[in-house]
Amino acid sequence: MTSAAGEWTADEMMSIAAARALQNGTRCFVGIGLPSTAANVARRTHAPDLVLIYESGTLGSKPDVLPSSIGDGVLAETADAVISVPEVFNYWLQPGRIDVGFLGAAQLDRFGNINTTVIGDDYADPKVRLPGAGGAPEIAASCGEVFVVVRQSTRSFVEQVDFVTSVGHGSGKGDRQRWGLPGAGPTLVITDLGILRPDPDTAELVLTQLHPGVEVDDVRAATGWDLKVAPDVGRTAAPTPEELSTLRTLKEASS
Repeated sequence: MTSAAGEWTADEMMSIAAARALQNGTRCFVGIGLPSTAANVARRTHAPDLVLIYESGTLGSKPDVLPSSIGDGVLAETADAVISVPEVFNYWLQPGRIDVGFLGAAQLDRFGNINTTVIGDDYADPKVRLPGAGGAPEIAASCGEVFVVVRQSTRSFVEQVDFVTSVGHGSGKGDRQRWGLPGAGPTLVITDLGILRPDPDTAELVLTQLHPGVEVDDVRAATGWDLKVAPDVGRTAAPTPEELSTLRTLKEASS
């Protein structure tokens, strides 16, 4: 059963589509913000055994509200274990023990490279200084694969990021292997308009799925490069009442 059109927002569709991408039992390194929202919706719906790992050292967190930061006490209070930050990175992340890294982005380019550092071409005197890297570079390098969730516009989807905070596929297929990065990099980009995946031959992001009510031209207009489109673009199923209720309950509890 799905909800009728108009009963949900583009942001809600994005969060639910991102949640659906996570499989039960997956070990997921979760970024704060949109990734955390999606991961917690997944754990409360179709993936009850999803293992949420946060950078602060909380393993298997089960928050009943959306955490405001990686230092939110609810993550430690509901975790299976709390370990040191170096142990998270040295034992869990770098050796490849985490299946999926779930990240957001301020800018994203056609090869899935992420910028969360500065907007502008002068690092010392940028137009905007962003929150920075945190653990995202290591997550992008070492997780089995990376999912990115981000609102799509020409400001966020750019021809070339102003600063490479977290490497996606570099300048194309093969760069990750040449640089010795063990993870597969971005395999899925979920936006408020649709879903993109890397082309298997070039690693360039390709539009493969549209959310309800969105057309290809809408996505192209919100992309800062000549977006490639799959020949058989799919349609995302509308949110179910259960998914919407779960998402809204989480957000209300956090407000």
